[in-house]
Amino acid sequence: MSLSSPSNPSNSSSRSHPSGLSRRGLLAAGGAVGLGVATAPVAVAHGDGRRVRTGFDRLVADGYAPLAGQKVGVVTNPTGITSDVRHIVDVMHTDDRVDLVAVFGPEHGFRGTAQAGGSEGRYDDPATGLPVYDTYLKSGQPLADVFTASGVDTVVFDIQDAGARFYTYIWTLYDCMVAAALAGKRFVVLDRPNPVTGQAALGPVLDRAFATFVGREPIAQAHGMTVSELARLFNGEFLAEPVELETVQMSGWKRRDFFDATGLPWVPPSPNMPTPDTALVYSGTCLFEGTNLSEGRGTTRPFELLGAEGVDRRWAEAANALELPGVRFREAYFAPTFSKFQGKTVGGVQVQVHDREAFDPVRTGIGLLISAKRSWSGFAWRPDNWIDKLTGSTRVRTLIDAGADTDEVVGAWASDLAAFRAVRKEYLLYR
Repeated sequence: MSLSSPSNPSNSSSRSHPSGLSRRGLLAAGGAVGLGVATAPVAVAHGDGRRVRTGFDRLVADGYAPLAGQKVGVVTNPTGITSDVRHIVDVMHTDDRVDLVAVFGPEHGFRGTAQAGGSEGRYDDPATGLPVYDTYLKSGQPLADVFTASGVDTVVFDIQDAGARFYTYIWTLYDCMVAAALAGKRFVVLDRPNPVTGQAALGPVLDRAFATFVGREPIAQAHGMTVSELARLFNGEFLAEPVELETVQMSGWKRRDFFDATGLPWVPPSPNMPTPDTALVYSGTCLFEGTNLSEGRGTTRPFELLGAEGVDRRWAEAANALELPGVRFREAYFAPTFSKFQGKTVGGVQVQVHDREAFDPVRTGIGLLISAKRSWSGFAWRPDNWIDKLTGSTRVRTLIDAGADTDEVVGAWASDLAAFRAVRKEYLLYR
């Protein structure tokens, strides 16, 4: 049984479409052209029922065959674990079948000790003695130089994603792929589930003029893909020089599965992503990072609790009046222990999802922004217009400021989203 799906320039998905445009060109131009269905192999569930086997589980079962004869470095964090919660670095370090020589840490660090916007720097891991290199805020040739200095032949990526464009680990993946191509290294992605399902792409598509580390390329705000599928899309659509890419798929995962259907243990991918419930709302409520309201950092329910000084029950009433599918809003009061309004009591809402199948996190985030602005006179965007980086253009902000309702804002990205969904189909690996 083959575990890996190779990708290289000779079969790159940037080949021409019958329309005369390449898929790379279609996505960049925003053209809404149907591009067929995925032809990649589909993972088949094993006899253990609904329990998912991750890419790492299958890599080990195959005796690390894709890594044979290679000096290996792993890009990972605390989420890189086995089903019995051992860290993959610890497992690989003691296994003679693989030559692990380096670890690369993303934002928050390899062991996960840093808060948002931080990393752990360069150090030797006390548990294994392996050198740990910092990738955070490195890209292009400087990151390629890190890979070269580490002495690796193959870079392996294994990090749990949260399903949102602005969750930075997918751009660590992208930057590492670019750097590996520059350094002449192979790249292997070990797949893990999208915790909020892989059924649909939702929300605005990024305009490249607004590219940052919370969005490098034009994908949807909630992309509905796994990290292996994203790697294939990045390689086929966005990398100027495609990397020699292999993906090790999961078995037992279906696109409709939420994380609790996988049987896998949850490890917070970052300090403010404590549960799969956080991931469920994150692609919508993270937009409050672009406002003067708290997004719940410093509470036990980040991105589920939202508020500010001076907000009262009128916001919850206005939000519930929108009758957004699958969700209700509880009047809430809380005192963040850090970040916005540290140590102060603020009023706001708690997002209560009662039907996750019907719930649309991005529509909900837009509805909450609109209802907050209309019900609280103190509402303001962050002065740096961070909201534009999060949504991928000025459109959401300017429409809300002009008085648009939820349907108008959501409708404004329909054609861009249709184009992304068409291209996305080519890179999906699971049913």
